[in-house]
Amino acid sequence: MLKFEGMCYNGHIDNRKVEYISSKINSKGDGTMKFIISGKNITVSQGLRTAVEDKLGKLERYFTPDTEVIVTLSVEKERQKIEVTIPVKGNIIRSEQVSNDMYVSIDLVEEVIERQLRKYKNKIVDKQQAAANFQKEYIDKDYEEEDEVKIIRTKKFGIKPMYPEDACVQMELLGHNFFVFYNAETDQVNVVYKRKGNTYGLIEPEF
Repeated sequence: MLKFEGMCYNGHIDNRKVEYISSKINSKGDGTMKFIISGKNITVSQGLRTAVEDKLGKLERYFTPDTEVIVTLSVEKERQKIEVTIPVKGNIIRSEQVSNDMYVSIDLVEEVIERQLRKYKNKIVDKQQAAANFQKEYIDKDYEEEDEVKIIRTKKFGIKPMYPEDACVQMELLGHNFFVFYNAETDQVNVVYKRKGNTYGLIEPEF
């Protein structure tokens, strides 16, 4: 049986796809960044909530007050994973880090997001919409230019209608980690991809 696990996009959780998510959700709304913290196969203790808010709170120098930070902590055997999603105007800033210690994962994810913000500043900041999400100091500051993103190959292929389960089978037959297809159920272009544990994910567009 093909098994789809829950996905989170733009801060909205589609309950039809969530396999399990802890009911322990913490939302910090004190005029700074708003943290929405949930756990999967882990109890989100006060210590973990504090660690997340303290560490990721360092990003407040980049974002305007009330920016949402969606955090999911999960445990699978020895894998202690944190996933962070920050929806901003026109983009989604996202990172996940895994280690054998959740507190280490929390430290790592903040460093990665900060590098993303510096490296791709000119790509993610729209001057006309920047005030909605980013601090003026971040907008005005010039960071060292990184190499341009270069697309070195373009591939075209025909898309025929199929069901998500059939798309997963086709992906396996091709030996790929993802597969783009036209969903016969929704009449939209979707993507299926392989996850750990011999499971699959489905990405649907949201306009």
